[in-house]
Amino acid sequence: MIKRTLYFGNPCYLHKRTDQLQLKYSVSKKADLSIPIEDIGLIVLDNSQITITQGLLSALSECNVAILNCNQKHLPTALMLPMSGHHTFTENLRSQLKASIPLKKQLWKQTIIAKIRNQAALVKIRNGNAKQLDYLATQVKSGDSENAEARAAAKYWKLLFEETDTFKRERFGDAPNNLLNYGYAILRAVVARSITASGMLNAMGIHHRNKYNPYCLADDIMEPYRPYVDKIVMKMAWEYNDLDTLTKQFKIELLSIPTIDINIDGNKSPLMVGMQRTTASLMQCFKGERKSILYPDLHKLNDQ
Repeated sequence: MIKRTLYFGNPCYLHKRTDQLQLKYSVSKKADLSIPIEDIGLIVLDNSQITITQGLLSALSECNVAILNCNQKHLPTALMLPMSGHHTFTENLRSQLKASIPLKKQLWKQTIIAKIRNQAALVKIRNGNAKQLDYLATQVKSGDSENAEARAAAKYWKLLFEETDTFKRERFGDAPNNLLNYGYAILRAVVARSITASGMLNAMGIHHRNKYNPYCLADDIMEPYRPYVDKIVMKMAWEYNDLDTLTKQFKIELLSIPTIDINIDGNKSPLMVGMQRTTASLMQCFKGERKSILYPDLHKLNDQ
């Protein structure tokens, strides 16, 4: 079952009653709501006047709900996840920690190939020439030792937003970087939640290893999924003239990320469900039960 993504942008009081999230608005006259906690996958808290009880936080953690907090600029800044979300967490953790360097390098190679192929598919959707990206996808070495990912990115962003000659993908750069950042934050929360549910530690990546980053593995696994966010932002760039402000409409469209359709292993499914298959397959790789990670194929989805 696909889990719900809930966004709270107004002052409100959130608490638990009989396994339900109870929502009571503090100021507005909107009707109070009751939502089964077991139906929730991700919560976005985007107002400084939201009150949430410890009882509700505990219940959400037990159901492996990811909670994303936003700052005064309405940008996601913190992610709350349960300590573990799998019944064999300790056994799985041992397998993750024992993974060999050659295995990690092969898994990273698979990840970058999948990412570049999805980037090429998105360029083709917008009728661009993706021959260089298709070629780079065939040239990725173990551990991406020749940095094909960066070379592909340099070509990809120019092709994706070719109407804007000055666009550069930078965290604090001009629009639509703001939309990409917001979308990636939502995606990262979905990935991190699924990694926890599969019994792994987010901090132990297969490639990313920044000592200040507690979500290295999430940042690894989200790479082939990024083009799905890019696709939404690309569509926004076509439809809207002003992308400088993160409006309510933009947030609504980006908050749909967990439920958008992807094609994974020949089957169409919501992204959040497909992500569970991806992280489960990664755990199987760590255990020696399979040799490759299941990643989505943006090109096949486009063909359907």
